[in-house]
Amino acid sequence: MAKHPHHFACQSCGASYRKWQGRCDECNEWNSITEEAALTSGTPKGLGGKRGRAVSLVGLEQTIDSPERLTSGIAEFDRATGGGLVAGSALLIGGDPGIGKSTLLLQAVAALASKGHDCVYISGEEASAQIQMRAARLGLGQSPMRLGAATSLRDILTTLDESKPPEILVIDSIQTVFADSLDSAPGTVAQVRACAAELISFAKRRGTIMLIVGHVTKDGQIAGPRVLEHMVDTVLYFEGERGHQFRILRSVKNRYGGTDEIGVFEMTGQGLSEVANPSQLFLSDRASDVAGSAVFAGIEGTRPVLVEIQALVASSSAANPRRAVVGWDSGRLAMVLAVLDARCGLGLSSSDIYLNVAGGLKVGEPAADLAVAAALVSSLSGVAVPPETVIFGEISLSGDVRPVAQADARLKEAAKLGFSKALVPANTKSGGNHLKLESCARLHALVERFALDGS
Repeated sequence: MAKHPHHFACQSCGASYRKWQGRCDECNEWNSITEEAALTSGTPKGLGGKRGRAVSLVGLEQTIDSPERLTSGIAEFDRATGGGLVAGSALLIGGDPGIGKSTLLLQAVAALASKGHDCVYISGEEASAQIQMRAARLGLGQSPMRLGAATSLRDILTTLDESKPPEILVIDSIQTVFADSLDSAPGTVAQVRACAAELISFAKRRGTIMLIVGHVTKDGQIAGPRVLEHMVDTVLYFEGERGHQFRILRSVKNRYGGTDEIGVFEMTGQGLSEVANPSQLFLSDRASDVAGSAVFAGIEGTRPVLVEIQALVASSSAANPRRAVVGWDSGRLAMVLAVLDARCGLGLSSSDIYLNVAGGLKVGEPAADLAVAAALVSSLSGVAVPPETVIFGEISLSGDVRPVAQADARLKEAAKLGFSKALVPANTKSGGNHLKLESCARLHALVERFALDGS
């Protein structure tokens, strides 16, 4: 009997090797390479003489009906998915253990089932009785959705093919599903890739909306091969800090909507409740007279969000001062500190720097540069930023403050929350929001504004 060929694959990034080695050359992870059976016993050298099926081709000018979306009624979930779920689409939801992925999907699918949609929830991590207990605790015990507990891909597909395919299918999680045609263990690169391909093929063929839960690595990336994110139509990350009750559902890929859209939830004893106005919630516990705090007006997808940026500058006698950053890019902080040192002469290189984005939100846009600089200068001088002032702007290496996109939406959100002043880049227009704009063309003006007179 011929032996099945084997190869070695990295369980973090999916890179393939002919022999085992300690560290993966692609992702630099140690001890992540394991032996797996190949997907096929050989590679076909040709297609032979059999003809395939002709593919129908359409022109750009032909009218095609836009896909109909199913809305769950949970506004924050629908916002993150681009306005609703599209028939035949596959969505991948990743997040840290215990962050609330299963709770979110259970609430969303229960809401869809209550509207008359046929929904099936298959779990490989919990028994059906455990899901029923959680549903009862969340007040969803009367939802007409159907539950199942299975890990075999063959059993799952056989069950779904016995009757009319469901409109919505949840697989929780893809790392627990295995195909018996492969020798590797569940959760390995080969198993995740093969099982996801079969499930997505079923969804496309039968028009089922498939929601797939994926585990994440210690770096926050979805575990398994990177090709998994390319196979699905939408990739959502469920983020949040364990010490905060806020949860962020962030879209990083969406073939049917915009990316970088977020939905904000609050974890309560009755499950996840949506937050209609996240800016007000993020600023609810803000102290107005503390130095080192600045309010940043950011944009998350299409939504303006105001968050508090906190900074602490402390003297240090160590040879390598500490830099601790939560919720922002540490490389971006290093750049802002270098500009403040080189262009403004503040001498922050010998101080310990601590930076935090309040509320557990992760800010990624460079428009937060000016607010971070204001918080740093305020902490250094002890002069508090006026509580009625909102700040945004991008800092260049020359010390100039560059304009940012969607300034009008940022100012409109600030005016709605009661702010009366805005420190913005030069040539920014108010757009009729009745805010007093203070232009800041260079970083020197910011330092003089908060470090010297504090007016």
